[in-house]
Amino acid sequence: MLTNNLISLLDQTFPGLKELFTSPAREKDGHEKWLDFAARFWHCECVGGSSLNAFTEAYRKWCKRSGYYCVSADEIHSLSRQCAAVMPKNDTTKSLITLAVAQVNAVAESLAAVAREMKRLAESLPEYPVVLAFRGVGEILGPQLIAEIGDVRRFSKKSSLVCFAGLEPTDNQSGKFDGDKKISKKGSPHLRKALFQVMDCLLKHSPADDSVFHLLDRKRAENKHYYSYMNAGAAKFLRIYYARVSAYLRTLET
Repeated sequence: MLTNNLISLLDQTFPGLKELFTSPAREKDGHEKWLDFAARFWHCECVGGSSLNAFTEAYRKWCKRSGYYCVSADEIHSLSRQCAAVMPKNDTTKSLITLAVAQVNAVAESLAAVAREMKRLAESLPEYPVVLAFRGVGEILGPQLIAEIGDVRRFSKKSSLVCFAGLEPTDNQSGKFDGDKKISKKGSPHLRKALFQVMDCLLKHSPADDSVFHLLDRKRAENKHYYSYMNAGAAKFLRIYYARVSAYLRTLET
C-alpha cells in the first residue's frame, strides 16, 4: 500500500522513474535503488534542470555514498527532459515524496531483519541444504517452506503432506452437477502461497532437467487451466520434498 502510494506521487513528479531501475533489494537493509534515488532526486526538474554532465557527476557521487552502482545516467537524464510533472517542484512536494520513501524503507528494513533471522534459524536445521538444492527455492522461500512444513517426519506418508497443504483433489458435485475435481484448500494457505512462488520461478527459468517443470510444461501444453497445472506441480514438488528430506534425515540418524 505504501509503495503504491509512493508510485502514485512519483507519477506526478517523475513519471516512469521506477521502470529505469531493476536492482533487487539489498540484503543488509532491504532498500531498493529506485526508492533511495527518489528520496534524493524527487522531481524530474532535480535531474532535467541541470546538464547531462552535471547530473552524471551528482549521480556518481550519490551512488558512491549510497553504495549503488552508477549506471543509466543517460537514460535517467533523458527521461527527466521528457517528463511533464503535475506537481510543482517545491518544499511541500519534496516533503511528501521523502516521507513516502521513508515509510516504505522502514517497512523494507523490518522485512529484511525478519528474513535474516529466518535464514539464521533455518541454517541451523539439518535439512536446510537439501531444501535449498531444489530448483526454484532460494534463501527466502527455503526458510518459508521449512517453517510451514516443519519436521517432515511427522507425516506418515507423502499424501499426508499433500493433504496438509490442502492440495489433495476432492469431488466437485452438487445435485446433478458433476464438475472437475478441485483441491480442498483445507491446509496451510501460507504453504500453498510459497509453493506457487516456487512454481512461478520454475516456469520463468524452465530448468530442462527438473521433473516438476516437465509436469508444469506438459499440462500447460495440454491447455490445462492455470490453477490446475500449478496445483499439480505443487503437489508433485511436495511428494519429492518428502522423499528427499525424510531420506536425508534418516541417513543422519543412522
